[in-house]
Parts: sequence; C-alpha cells; structure tokens
Amino acid sequence: MAEYVGQVPHILVVEDSPEDSQLVIEGFREVGREVRFTILEEGDDALAFLRREGRHRAAQRPDLIVLDLNLPRRSGHEVLAQVKTEPHLKEIPVIVLTTSSGKSDIARSYELHANCYIVKPLDLDAFMDAIRDIERFWLNLVRLPSREAEARA
Repeated sequence: MAEYVGQVPHILVVEDSPEDSQLVIEGFREVGREVRFTILEEGDDALAFLRREGRHRAAQRPDLIVLDLNLPRRSGHEVLAQVKTEPHLKEIPVIVLTTSSGKSDIARSYELHANCYIVKPLDLDAFMDAIRDIERFWLNLVRLPSREAEARA
C-alpha cells in the first residue's frame, strides 16, 4: 500500500449499467479506501477519455480500468484492443468485469492482453466480495506502473 501514501488511486469504470457501476463504487468504498472514480457508459467515450480528446482534454490518467464487454457502440473488446495497442495506455491494467462466462469472450480478452477476467457474480454478496478482492489485489498488493513512474519523478 506504500505506493499510494498521500495519493488517491483513480479508477476508470466503463460500464453501461448504472446499477453495476454503483456496486463497483460501493465495493471499493466499503473497505474504507478513498478512491477517485470516473464512470463512462460507452466505449467511444472511454477511448476519448483515455486519449484526452474533446470534453476529456483535462482527464487524469487512471491507475486501473474496470471494463464491461457489453457496451453500446464500441464493445469492451474493441476498447481493450485499442488500450493495449497504444503505447501511452497499454501499461494501464484492465480488469474485464462482465456477465459473459463464454469461453470465446474469455479467450479473446486474454488474447487482447486483459490483465484479468472476472464474471460478475449474480449474488449481491458475491459481487461485493469480488470488488473487495479487486481492491485488495490491485490497490494493495500490486505495484502499478503509473505510480512507480510518479515515484521516480
């Protein structure tokens, strides 16, 4: 957790379900950690945010992306493909959090270099446990590249 001392992690949640977005936020906040969230409902908007285009010119680079696959206009797989091929974005960890347990969706996500793939639990308690596990692993145990770069600067 030392890499976040004095710093608030920023998570981009790309999810078209407001209910699921709210559950993600509640899951992270339940553990008592201060986290900044940006919630976007469309893949095109997420890419504009990450590229700091249009209304997102002042966007802060997220430390972590939580990405649904089933999005309007541009799918999560298309977003993932773009993120992992753009040099200034590819090191941002992407967690696929989706309802699909299909083998082809899982395989495709890892082919596109998703950092992990989690099927959304249907049970509320299990969903919240999954979010808490994401928080524990990605914000406590793992050293994220964006924070390491800031520490060296």
